[in-house]
Amino acid sequence: MVSNPVREMGASQSAIAQHYDVSNDFYRLWLDEHMTYTCALWDDVNEAEALEEAQRSKVDFYAKLVKAQGAKRVLDIGCGWGGALKRLVEAHGVESGIGLTLSPNQVSWMSEYSHPQVNVRLESWADHVPEAPYDAIISIGAFEHFARLGLSSQEKVSVYRSFFERCHEWLQLGGCLGLQTIAYGNSGVKDFDEFIASEIFSESDLPRLAEIAQAIEYLFEIVILQNDRHHYARTLKTWLGRLKANRTEAVQVVEEEKVVVFERYLRLSSYIFQTGNCDLYLIGLRRIDQPRR
Repeated sequence: MVSNPVREMGASQSAIAQHYDVSNDFYRLWLDEHMTYTCALWDDVNEAEALEEAQRSKVDFYAKLVKAQGAKRVLDIGCGWGGALKRLVEAHGVESGIGLTLSPNQVSWMSEYSHPQVNVRLESWADHVPEAPYDAIISIGAFEHFARLGLSSQEKVSVYRSFFERCHEWLQLGGCLGLQTIAYGNSGVKDFDEFIASEIFSESDLPRLAEIAQAIEYLFEIVILQNDRHHYARTLKTWLGRLKANRTEAVQVVEEEKVVVFERYLRLSSYIFQTGNCDLYLIGLRRIDQPRR
């Protein structure tokens, strides 16, 4: 792989594999049927709502946010196991969905799905060169991996700026970008949990809202911003419950030690979102077509 300074300031493929390539069969035991590994969007009134329904609602939210209905080309940066892309082409009339991931296991999973309108690539956003402009872009739960722990705030903003510049270049005039990311809330880099940093998401750091705002200046305008940290706490609790319900099979797939690590991670993460140490931002961005330089 050719050296790319921007890519190398984020999590490496080996760091991504440490978490996301544990086992497709393992994740299938506790994620929803489409393997959506990001925060669901829950109905606050319906306490009995199923995870599958809440995950569909999340994708539908972004489809509306970026005006993806009937779009010709939509890019999903950090597409995971392709759940959002499947929903976009099957329920929202998207003609072609392109996904980027650094996980070989996720690419393998999607190759078995083999949908003619979905193309998932083992590729970083920093290396991506589109064949044609996109009508819309989504990135749900990948932004956290774009900057490594240990970078200064200025260095992080520089990486984020490169990301938004590329998205601006790739989008059609007036196109929209839907971004979902965990961010520092009532906490900072000094509070980054050592267990999470070493055992779960190595080589990854969280943004602050101010860093995102600085990075989009003269490129995108914010059309919606909401903090759904309570939705993530509920999602994590639901995942943990499903993992416990299938614990015997999970141990057979990845062994006891790995299951214990994930149980701790899901429990700790739920607490972090409940207390507000971390936020979960849903951000709708619209391309500024004539940016002032």
